[in-house]
Amino acid sequence: MASPIPKKAKKVAIIGAGISGILACKHALEKGFDPIVFEARSCIGGVWCSTIDSTRLQTPKEYFEFSDFAWPDSVVEAFPDHNQVLDYVRSYAVRFEVVPRIRFSSKVTALDYCLSFVDDDDGGDGGGGDWRLWGGSGEAFSCKGKWSVVVEDVLQPLQPPMVYEMDFVILCIGKFSDVPNVPDFAPSIRALFDGEVLHSMNYAAMDKIQAAKFTENKRVVVVGFQKSAADTATEIAKNNGPKHPCTLLFRRVHWAGSEDMIKFTLRNLTRFSELMVHKPAEGLILWFLALLLSPLRWIFSKLVECYLRWIYPLNKYNMVPEHSFLKQICSCMFMILPRDFYGRVREGSLILRKSNAVGFYGKGLLLDGGTSRLETDVVIFATGYKSDEKIAGIFSSLEFKKCITGSSAPFYRECKHPRISQLAILGYSEGPATLFTFEMRSKWLAHFLAGKFRLPPVAEMEANVRRWDANARRYSCENYKRACVGVMLQLHCNDEICRDIGSNPKRKKWFFSEIFSPYHPTDYADL
Repeated sequence: MASPIPKKAKKVAIIGAGISGILACKHALEKGFDPIVFEARSCIGGVWCSTIDSTRLQTPKEYFEFSDFAWPDSVVEAFPDHNQVLDYVRSYAVRFEVVPRIRFSSKVTALDYCLSFVDDDDGGDGGGGDWRLWGGSGEAFSCKGKWSVVVEDVLQPLQPPMVYEMDFVILCIGKFSDVPNVPDFAPSIRALFDGEVLHSMNYAAMDKIQAAKFTENKRVVVVGFQKSAADTATEIAKNNGPKHPCTLLFRRVHWAGSEDMIKFTLRNLTRFSELMVHKPAEGLILWFLALLLSPLRWIFSKLVECYLRWIYPLNKYNMVPEHSFLKQICSCMFMILPRDFYGRVREGSLILRKSNAVGFYGKGLLLDGGTSRLETDVVIFATGYKSDEKIAGIFSSLEFKKCITGSSAPFYRECKHPRISQLAILGYSEGPATLFTFEMRSKWLAHFLAGKFRLPPVAEMEANVRRWDANARRYSCENYKRACVGVMLQLHCNDEICRDIGSNPKRKKWFFSEIFSPYHPTDYADL
């Protein structure tokens, strides 16, 4: 099944040297390939290279761990800070000789699929749109075409870009960078405001001293209520104190927990807990078990909500969400609050305000449909990123752009679009522990590149992603995200990966540990 052409003759490009790019390169090297990694920055680690000083892991380190590379003994914290994470990722890249494959300051500005020939019987369109099999054969490499990768030298932007012909491309450009999601205010409305407006991405790019000086003695409003918003607002409140309080402005309240709560939740993500969740294309027995055990799901969610209301003054500050904890988990929206978040609220350095910003005026923001005003000097939008637009923007073809933005269906195995040949997307899917999620798909992709298995027909893959789409919407409803379809079924997703590559999905030695113990990355070290 594998191609007779030597693996080193196959040109594999990896775009991005964040965690997913490093993993993709490491596993491709292990399979005998000689990949090239293009990284626009001068450092590795992706978002961990540029984040605010107070950022810490959102999952315990035993879940955020490379399967074959343990954390150093010097890291004793359960939730390491961003510097420790970055050192750990760098050490991994050095240990497995990934760094020599990286071309720093090399920004990929365009991807274009070029057909070698078009066979009338295939009706090929370059993306496998009419082929029954992915790429015409179901294999990673095809004689029908190659990718042209246009690369710009960031340090010499006036030089003409280089164009590389590659047999396979792995997009590892991540979700949380480059294309910020900012409310679309008309320029004339924005121009009314005399202060400064920026995205949390720009604030995170500042070093600790620069960020402190930027907000010093200023009234700051941080818009949003996800991790970056809470971290940014808490850091500014700590620096400025009650004399110049920071306002956290948000439309909806979300459940946010403690480190102990995250540990408890992850320990309960087991095969038994997955029996409570419906699965795509499940049989009658699994359907009945999920129905029978569904009250346990509800009980767990309510217990967590009661615990969070007990440890935090949610009622006092009107911070009780309207939706359930479980619904939020299914949407990959749970986060750990900064350790001193409500301490800053109590001392008056952090003000919580639930409202919707509708525009600007000279001294600040217009709220509540324009009926109230909030004076401020700086507005920081911590409102996320346009990840689909970021991925779509790298393609030259309008057809490929539509493949990404024209549908909300998830990717096959959360890393392959059924109609884009010779390309995979890593670092897009979300899960309880992102590194764990990325590494499993990197292993799967490496086996696919090595010819260990073929992909099913395009129609079958599309039917598969439609089933996953419908299954995810059952639990997340209006908060559905295609990057988050497997959060409650991580082991089920891992089982599919194991079966694809011909490995036993049951990784524990004993029956009871298999059913009731959580899985860790180390359980898949030999995959």
